Amino acid sequence: MAPNSKPVSFVAKRDEESAERTEMVHPSSAQRLANPSPLAMGGFATTLLTVSLAMVGFRGVSTQTIFVGNLCFVACVALLISAQWEMVRGNTFSYTVLSAFGLFYGGYGATMIPALGIVSAYGGYTPEYYNALGLFVLVWAVFNIFFLIASVSFNIVYICIFLTVELCFALDASSYFALADGNLATSAALMKAAGVFGFLAGLLGFYTVAHYLCQDVVPFDIPMGDTSSILRRYRKTNKE
Repeated sequence: MAPNSKPVSFVAKRDEESAERTEMVHPSSAQRLANPSPLAMGGFATTLLTVSLAMVGFRGVSTQTIFVGNLCFVACVALLISAQWEMVRGNTFSYTVLSAFGLFYGGYGATMIPALGIVSAYGGYTPEYYNALGLFVLVWAVFNIFFLIASVSFNIVYICIFLTVELCFALDASSYFALADGNLATSAALMKAAGVFGFLAGLLGFYTVAHYLCQDVVPFDIPMGDTSSILRRYRKTNKE
């Protein structure tokens, strides 16, 4: 239990006839909580990198089933837990992004679990299955556009993360649609391209982890390319 958990108040007398009541209030809970971003971005980056390496066929690996653990636990659980901390800290953008990607990772991982019978519901890996999977990813690409637009208010690294994720989603969905149409070569090329952009997004995620950890434990910062000041100047110019 945190010491002195209740706010402390005292009265300071200016003279005998009047008094000024002053409250000493502890910093808000948001200020006392640890930063959840390194864990969230670490789970995001670790999972996306491993899946992306399979997408490009690194060392002959193309089946992603082994990464269900990463998708459903490392990413899904870590991002959802971190999201609740961001909500307490009052960060709407971070809460929404982490919750959304945590749920996406968990949902994507669930499609690979045989016991859930998702593939068998389509009669195996049929064109309908690949079209459905393509739609699943495509709608998330649309959702991610809102994050990309909002990231302009933060920094260049965030913009690049959401941009590369957007390209990864779009190309991945296109790959599944091509596979459903029987265009195997086109599908393979699109999947590799999607994997490249996913890999870049993962590297940027690790860069973000380094930024947050350095903020906390070393006396220097790793730059993120702040864009908030540019946006503030733009808004100020428009008002004038």
